[in-house]
Amino acid sequence: MAIFEWIFLAGLGVLAGISITNVVQNRQQQSRLEQAFYQLLAVENGCVSLIQLAATARVNAELAKSYLDTQVKFFGAIPEVDEDGDEFYRFPKLRRWSEPEIDEWQ
Repeated sequence: MAIFEWIFLAGLGVLAGISITNVVQNRQQQSRLEQAFYQLLAVENGCVSLIQLAATARVNAELAKSYLDTQVKFFGAIPEVDEDGDEFYRFPKLRRWSEPEIDEWQ
């Protein structure tokens, strides 16, 4: 009977390990998507395509599309097509405020 208990516990351990690995991997992919998205917004003047996002974040296109669709809805991005026929989204421009001078804080 002890062998069955050991096998059961070992199986639970393996399943828990797989679940934890999946959670960590999903968080890493989400983090890469966020970093890539904001980097592309800054570098490409608010124009982001699906392939740019997927390649920069190093994630599959399906995951990148899901993330991009969410950002498009949230920020109200406008779909456009360039002269080569490639679709991209134009997001509102980033407006960076200048850093306050140290003297202004005192």
